[in-house]
Amino acid sequence: MSVAPLTAEQFAEKVNVSRETLGNLQRYADLLVKWQKSINLVSGDTLNDLWCRHFWDSAQLVPLVPTDARVLMDIGSGAGFPGLVLAIMLDIEVNLVESSGKKVAFLREAARVSGACVKLHHGRIERLSLPKSDLITARALASLDRLVEFAVPNLRPHGSCLFLKGARAEEELTEALKKRSMTVERIQSATDPKGVILSIRDISRDG
Repeated sequence: MSVAPLTAEQFAEKVNVSRETLGNLQRYADLLVKWQKSINLVSGDTLNDLWCRHFWDSAQLVPLVPTDARVLMDIGSGAGFPGLVLAIMLDIEVNLVESSGKKVAFLREAARVSGACVKLHHGRIERLSLPKSDLITARALASLDRLVEFAVPNLRPHGSCLFLKGARAEEELTEALKKRSMTVERIQSATDPKGVILSIRDISRDG
């Protein structure tokens, strides 16, 4: 039996957002659906369940963000998940890093309509000069060992990472640990029974 798509109101109940915040997220969602007709922002088969597959998937990171974090960087932001959702929901500096010019244009407009305060960085992360961050996030960008390599030069000394991963998380973690030592906490995804959030800190800098 198929499960009905999550509605915006059900999303708001699950993550406890204000009506104003939900309105900002709704404008973002509406824009995404509009732009999706000409730019491939998300997988087409997820469009009918945006509030679960993308918005709730991103919002589940909110309670995991360290309370003392002041600067967040989302790498490979794409359509803005999870970075733009976090920018709308949190009072924190958010930097979105994206190499696609079309997606940067979408992110700029999405930030405008949603009232999100973000800094956009257009280019590949390994070629950009970026602010040191307290927290780095990513979803569906690269293998874990690559994500860690991207993160290390851009993390503050006591910074951490939150990476949304799928069924291959343990395999990727095994490979990543061959190159660097790190402290890892696994958190079950609220939206995907095969998904996991990897909370990573204490990454060695001599890998």
